[in-house]
Amino acid sequence: MKKLLCIVAGALMLAGSAFADDRAHTLKVYNWADYIDEDLLGEFEKWYEEQTGEPVKIIYQLFDINEIMLSKIELGHEDFDVVCPSEYIIERMLRNDLLLPIDRDFGDTPDYIGNVAPYMVEKFNQINGSGKNANDYAVGYMWGTVGILYNTKYVTREEASDWNTLKDPKWQGKLFMKDAFRDIYTSLLIALNRDKIDRGEISVKDITFDASDESIARVEEFLNTFKDNVSGWEADFGKERMTQEKAWINVTWSGDAQWAMEEAEAVGVSLDYAVPSDGSIVWFDGWVIPKYAKNVKAARYFINYMCKPENALRNMDVIGYVSCIGGEEILEAMSDPESFEPEDASYFFGPEATAVPLNPVMYPSTQIVERCGIMHDSGERTENLLAMWSRVKGDNAGMITYIIIAVALVAVVVVVLASRGKKKHTRKRR
Repeated sequence: MKKLLCIVAGALMLAGSAFADDRAHTLKVYNWADYIDEDLLGEFEKWYEEQTGEPVKIIYQLFDINEIMLSKIELGHEDFDVVCPSEYIIERMLRNDLLLPIDRDFGDTPDYIGNVAPYMVEKFNQINGSGKNANDYAVGYMWGTVGILYNTKYVTREEASDWNTLKDPKWQGKLFMKDAFRDIYTSLLIALNRDKIDRGEISVKDITFDASDESIARVEEFLNTFKDNVSGWEADFGKERMTQEKAWINVTWSGDAQWAMEEAEAVGVSLDYAVPSDGSIVWFDGWVIPKYAKNVKAARYFINYMCKPENALRNMDVIGYVSCIGGEEILEAMSDPESFEPEDASYFFGPEATAVPLNPVMYPSTQIVERCGIMHDSGERTENLLAMWSRVKGDNAGMITYIIIAVALVAVVVVVLASRGKKKHTRKRR
């Protein structure tokens, strides 16, 4: 206990020292763990002084759950300058007037924010900000899909391209599900309404807002048809089970899938990834400036700096996810005719990219993304979704469990306050 108290006290002393710094020359960045090339932080400090003539020092802090980050900002207890929330949290922050607009007048410095792919700009346009355009308040950082990672020795591509495959009893004990209720719910909701969508009775955009009792019950019924096959509901360990062949199917994020495929290849295990043809979601995270920010100028320059193509490529190389930055430089760097067949990625890179050799896990084809929606904030209905998720998983604690976990993680965040050390990359998004 004494050792723990010393650690906490030390962390608080670091925090106190940080707060004592000159805030006019301090930039507080709050980001996911393992979600940036940390060498860029020091390089930004030098670049910022070159561009503005003003010194700046970054205090870099980490979070692992959107809601923990959000609670700190809602309470006004933290004056973070730049934060990287997910799409549905950006939506909630806009509705609650927690964000500042991002001024893109950088004087003699180029506006690199214009490098964000039009596809991602359109996705941010789908955020319901209660009359506010999300692109005025947020800039895309990373994105990906939800799909099925599978062992090609036991699972065919055709099987992995259909959500109904999860019902097959032959996967019992060999299936892992990402413990992300909103991601899974929205993906399955789109798939279960595929016939209506194809008939034009409802759009993908509209169905993703649906958190009605009827839709929740329908998704729950589908989840219950294969929950006995599920060996584990995981936040991060599923990809490792796949590389060890302890699992044959993992419903997961594309970034985790890419990591697992690379690791598995090194040990002679063949994994692949598919987005089911009946629909799924595209998720994304973006940089924002909270309303309590103290160094808005450095914050917007930081966001601009992250949009430079060379920095986007470095971040992708380090963390394994896909940048929201498009353009010729990214397309040229990511093209690999020796490894991949040409595909239509014109949605992301423009009409010149109708047949380009890109990694389909990182850049799925136009035909796939057209059948994907995005997640939204469910507001007061979130508790109903959590209750459904707990019933499916068999959690007795329900919401209490989530609260306990959240409180525990807040304590962890305090301990790692002001951490700038390199960490072993685990390619976690949330």
